[in-house]
Amino acid sequence: MRSPALRLTVAGAAVVGVAYGMGRYAFGLTLPSLRGDPSLSAGGLDDAVLGLIASGSFAGYLAGLLLAPVVGRRCGPRSPTTVGSACGLVGGALAAAATSPLVLAVGVVLAGSAAGWVWAAYSDLAAAVVDAPARPRTLAVISTGTSAGLVVSGIVGLAAIGVPGWRLVWVAIGLASAATGLLNLRFTPRVPPAPVGRTGRIALPGLAVPIVYSIAFHVGVTTFFTWAADMLRRAALAPGWAPTLYALVGVVGLVGLGIGGWCARFGTVRVAAACLLFLAASLLVLGTGAGSGVVALVAAAIYAPGTWAGRPCSPSGPPRSPRTAPARR
Repeated sequence: MRSPALRLTVAGAAVVGVAYGMGRYAFGLTLPSLRGDPSLSAGGLDDAVLGLIASGSFAGYLAGLLLAPVVGRRCGPRSPTTVGSACGLVGGALAAAATSPLVLAVGVVLAGSAAGWVWAAYSDLAAAVVDAPARPRTLAVISTGTSAGLVVSGIVGLAAIGVPGWRLVWVAIGLASAATGLLNLRFTPRVPPAPVGRTGRIALPGLAVPIVYSIAFHVGVTTFFTWAADMLRRAALAPGWAPTLYALVGVVGLVGLGIGGWCARFGTVRVAAACLLFLAASLLVLGTGAGSGVVALVAAAIYAPGTWAGRPCSPSGPPRSPRTAPARR
C-alpha cells in the first residue's frame, strides 16, 4: 500500500471506527448488564449513577475536542490521534477490570474522550497528505469508519450477552485501540505543526448557528446511544436485540459515504436540517415502541442516516482545514 492518501484513509477509518464506533458508545450497549452486576455494587447501579457516568463520557469527549487542537499545534496533527488511541486502550482496560462505579466511570470517561481526540485531527492530516479534489471523499470514508466500529460492537455484544459478559466489550475496545493506534503510527505520516500565524480564524458571530446545531445533534445522538439498549431490556426483550440494534445502525450508517455529494447537490443547511429530523423521528419511534424489537430496529434504521450524515455538518466533525503547508510525501 504505497499511496500515502490510501494509507491515511485506512488508518483514519480504523482509528475513528474504534474510538467513535466502539469507545464512545459502548457504555450504552453494556449498561443493561453492568447495571445489576454485583461486582460493581451489591445493590446495583441506579439511574442517577448511570446518568452521571454517561454525562462524564460526554464531558470527556468534549475535553478531547478542546485539547486536540492545542496538542496538534505543538506536536503536529498526528499526535492527538495517538493520544486518543492511548485513552481508548487505558479506558477500555479500566472499565473491563472495574470493581467499583468510580473505576468504571474513569474508564468510560477516558474511552469516551478518545473520539474527541481523534475526530478533527484527520482534517489537517488529509490537508497535508491528500490532493484537494480527493479530500472530501477521504474524510467521508474516515468518518464513516464509525459504522464499521458499531458493527463490531454489535457482534462483540452478541458474544458477550450476560453478566459479567459486558466486560468483554471493554476488553475488545482496549485491544482494538492498541491495534489501530499502532496501525496509525505505521501508516500515517508525521506532519509538522502548522506555522504560527497560518491557522485559520472563524468569526464568533458566525459560530452561533453551527453551535446550536451541534448541541441539538449531540443531545440526540447521546440520548439514543446511552439509553436505547436499556429501554429494550426494560421492555423485557431478549438481550440480543440491543447489539443487533447497534450493528444495524452501523450498516445503515454506510450511507454517510455519500455525504459529500448530498451537500453539493442540496446544500449543507438542508442536509443538516434533514439530519436533525431523522434523529428526532428515531427518538420518537423508539420512545413509543421500545417494547417491540421490530419497532426498535425501525428506529435504528431511521436514526443511522441522521447521525452519520449529520456529523460532518457539526463543528466537532472534520472541518475544512486552514493548513496550507505542502504535502509531505
